[in-house]
Amino acid sequence: MKKLFSNTIVILLLAVVFGIGLGYAVNDGLMKIILVIKQICGQVIFFMVPLIIIGFIAPSIAALKDNVSRLISFAFALAYTSSVGAALFAAAVSYKLIPLFDIQTNEEGLRALPEVLFKLEIPPVMSVMSALLLSVMLGLGVIWAKADGIAELLRQFQKMVLKLVERILIPILPVFIAANFCALTYEGSIGQLKIFLPVILIVIICHYIWLAFLYIAASLYSGKNGWLVLKHYLPAYLTALGTMSSAATLGVALECAGKSPVLDKEVRDFSVPLFANIHLCGSVLTETCFVCVVSQLLYGHLPPVGTLVLFIILLGIFAVGAPGVPGGTVLASLGIVISVLGFNEAGTALLIAIFALQDSFGTACNVTGDGALTLMVNTFKKKGGEAGDEELNRESNK
Repeated sequence: MKKLFSNTIVILLLAVVFGIGLGYAVNDGLMKIILVIKQICGQVIFFMVPLIIIGFIAPSIAALKDNVSRLISFAFALAYTSSVGAALFAAAVSYKLIPLFDIQTNEEGLRALPEVLFKLEIPPVMSVMSALLLSVMLGLGVIWAKADGIAELLRQFQKMVLKLVERILIPILPVFIAANFCALTYEGSIGQLKIFLPVILIVIICHYIWLAFLYIAASLYSGKNGWLVLKHYLPAYLTALGTMSSAATLGVALECAGKSPVLDKEVRDFSVPLFANIHLCGSVLTETCFVCVVSQLLYGHLPPVGTLVLFIILLGIFAVGAPGVPGGTVLASLGIVISVLGFNEAGTALLIAIFALQDSFGTACNVTGDGALTLMVNTFKKKGGEAGDEELNRESNK
């Protein structure tokens, strides 16, 4: 796959530029065709997401043998801590800076997209969360039953998925990205960025600060230079900007992580797909900042500190699995947005609209942050995971 990825950055940038330019030039007839292409590519990509999750997580867990229980617990703890920490950081920034801005809403509606000529529905064989749980169950079952034959089947399935990613997913990603940006430009969403530009810029800067914090923390914990992981993640970052989905970016993220000399293959193949579905640092950081913006804008005040902290704690739980769907984080959290923060229909609609304008940047932060957490899991396995599980095994054999 290395040859396939050699020009990834250039191809993705060209896809974005081409999509934006095309969005300004197309008429309704051509836009209908582009929407069909976008819909079909999206259906294929998201059909493959559960296969990718099972194909990487299940055999990777099976290969970890006795280290699996502590590694999974450690990985979930890292993902939740990072997400909640990012949200608390965003809350602190919001309370300090948002009152300084005079943000006005845009009363003009977006240009309506033409009706799609036809839709080809290709539902995934299972949901993202079902695939994630099935992968964990299969991996644990193979370990506990010592089912070497099933472990070999899982390894063969992983090879099959790799080929599908290489020959199907990667080639259609630029088409999907170009079509997405074309649609955004056509309906006017690209132009609306200027409305909330100051806040969006603050959010993106916060993304970079949090990523720097994660990689510095990973470097300190591991004793290795986190830059040896981060420097390979630009193709994944750019892909996430276009797909707006951690799961859809998974194939590129695995390739990027695979180029790092400080990540072990068995840990990398386990951690990267897992974090793609449970690590939401960029998305929750963004949503926390934007709920503050909407609250100030519509209700005349920022949420009370205690209320926002409760919202953040619950957000880290409710949004697990949301990275598989563009905009999934905010959609998964609508229940607590309404019940905890007290947003009405206007507030939730505005939150979804603002979140959609920069969803790609939050997703890119999620994906890039996965590399730092993978480095921590890699180190945990080497430093403490093995010894701890050996003790657990001795206790269970008594």
